[in-house]
Amino acid sequence: MAIVKPKKKRCGDMVTGIFINFLLIVVIFVSLYPFWHVVMYSLSDSRAAMSGGLFLWPRQFTLLTYKLMFETTRIFVAFRNSIAKTVIGTIISVVVTVLVAYPLSREELRGRKMIQFLFYFTMLFSGGIIPTYMLIKDLELLDTFWVYVIPGAVNVYNMFILRSAFLMIPRSLPESAMLDGANPIQILCYIILPLSRATIATITLYYVQGNWNSYMDGVLYVNDSKLELLQVYMRRLISQAGAAAALNEAKNLSAASMVTEESTKMTVIAFSIIPVIIVYMFLQKYFMKGVTIGAVKG
Repeated sequence: MAIVKPKKKRCGDMVTGIFINFLLIVVIFVSLYPFWHVVMYSLSDSRAAMSGGLFLWPRQFTLLTYKLMFETTRIFVAFRNSIAKTVIGTIISVVVTVLVAYPLSREELRGRKMIQFLFYFTMLFSGGIIPTYMLIKDLELLDTFWVYVIPGAVNVYNMFILRSAFLMIPRSLPESAMLDGANPIQILCYIILPLSRATIATITLYYVQGNWNSYMDGVLYVNDSKLELLQVYMRRLISQAGAAAALNEAKNLSAASMVTEESTKMTVIAFSIIPVIIVYMFLQKYFMKGVTIGAVKG
């Protein structure tokens, strides 16, 4: 029996492989370096960081800016509001999305196509900022915490992803459970949801990121400083006056004088990135699977 020797890689294939790997390394560096730059800048001495250039590691490592930031009260108020908005808003959004997507995945639902069209229509057209503001005002949601949660409780795109995942579940499973006496709620909780775990984790990540990065609702509908979001607080820091005011809130004014406004901005930005990274670390294993499942069947 003749032994087939593996073909040697040609020189052109090796060059192509090296080029592709190099290109991927460049793309990864370009994607990750802005975050790395912010973190390294925030960990550097303010005066040493003023020289500019690339930040591959901290220059004269110090945690002074973080210490001063933790001495301020306003950032904790903004951080608390963003955490509450993200947690409560994500829970409500996931629950409502499931309750909308599941009936639309059932073929026996009367008027299903018309209801789906009405949802799809909202993805193409909206009332605009002024009519939306007037509606929220009439609902008495201005300057309340619920204005962060209720208006954007359902994302239609996420709903269609979850509906597609529900449609891929064999109909024989819920039908068999129904013959055994299970009601629709039991079928949803014990059959549909466990089989759609990856997709639910994916839309949960979408909702977490959307709620955490939410900005416009805090600008348009809330004037109460006690309900200020972290993203709105960061916008004020971008201006020179906002960064200076944040430094003046620190208890140790002598230490605050050693910190530049640019370092304050970088520290707050780095501080705001951490929660999203932590959530993504726990949900990333479901991310690709959930997106693929939701994209197969529409």
